[in-house]
Amino acid sequence: MHTSQYTAALKRFISGELTHLLTINKSRRPWHLPLMAAIAISFPVFIGAYFGVLSSGIKASLGAMVILNLPLVGTLPYRIVTLLAWGFAMSLCFALGLIAQQVPILRLPVFTLVAFGIVGLGRYYRQPPPAGLFIMMASALALFIPLPLTQLLPATGMVMLGSGFAIVMGLLYSLFLLMTRPSQPAPVYSYEPDTITESIIVTGFVSLALLLAMTLKMSNPYWAAVSCFIIIQGIHLRTIWIKQLHRLLGTMLGIGLASWMLSWGLSMWGVAIALLLMVLSIESLIDRHYGLAVIFITPLTIFIAEYGSGLPLVPEMYPEIIQARLLDTALGCMIGLSGGVVMHSTTIRTPLRRVENWLLVRFDGNKNAS
Repeated sequence: MHTSQYTAALKRFISGELTHLLTINKSRRPWHLPLMAAIAISFPVFIGAYFGVLSSGIKASLGAMVILNLPLVGTLPYRIVTLLAWGFAMSLCFALGLIAQQVPILRLPVFTLVAFGIVGLGRYYRQPPPAGLFIMMASALALFIPLPLTQLLPATGMVMLGSGFAIVMGLLYSLFLLMTRPSQPAPVYSYEPDTITESIIVTGFVSLALLLAMTLKMSNPYWAAVSCFIIIQGIHLRTIWIKQLHRLLGTMLGIGLASWMLSWGLSMWGVAIALLLMVLSIESLIDRHYGLAVIFITPLTIFIAEYGSGLPLVPEMYPEIIQARLLDTALGCMIGLSGGVVMHSTTIRTPLRRVENWLLVRFDGNKNAS
């Protein structure tokens, strides 16, 4: 191949990748879905601001994020049962994280078990994004939010209240959708090959991200694990690296936005309004362009983590918070990309498939014997 042919091939490759990176897709979701999600997630924050307990309102809004798992297909019972399941998982995983926080040696094993359950069940039930992202985020946050043991039940109760409110909102919204547009059938579930194999790989790398962040004594180690999970969910290697680039570029811009917003010195009501606008922006952009959505995801998670902790937030802390978020994200993205490469490696998948086949044979054998 001549030099000119190499040059032309390189130009075509770069052009294709830039097109994939910069393309803004057409949204396939109802236009009112982002508004409904923003109201459901931010309403508990407004209630918390009204009663002067912003941190409790933000914990409830974390539980309300299960509204993002509302299916847009299937019958009304299917949609509500799905929300109920994710709501239960949110409260359980948050409580397990708070319990493990009291015994630091349990943090990593508890998180690993939670992550495997979230990934495995999400893949088996073919849950679309965000799938278990916010449940995993709630569990990881709970591992490091400075809460005494006496606050375990009240904090978990706030998350449960938020989930309950989201389920009610999901019920009303599902009734509206079913009355105004035709419904598509829900997917039929059956076990697909490599579900356990891929769940083990994803869980291993997400746990590795958390372990490294803890070993390096990062101030926000939970975000390294969450970033890794977001990246490694890509189906194809191209999707993974494009998503990583989206996340890194979006995070850098989002960190600038977060720094600017923190400098405002917002009141409780200001924080509630900011969360409402950020969720509305994220849900309007998430299926159009992931990188643009990440610009708002970054300040949203910073606000939830910092204002939800209940600790005073002073201007002197802003540079440390921003720097820690950037480092956590970079670490999580690098590990997530490595996990994506391993996901497509037959060297690793082959022995894991043997373990998976052995488990399936044992399970079927026990079931037939009974």
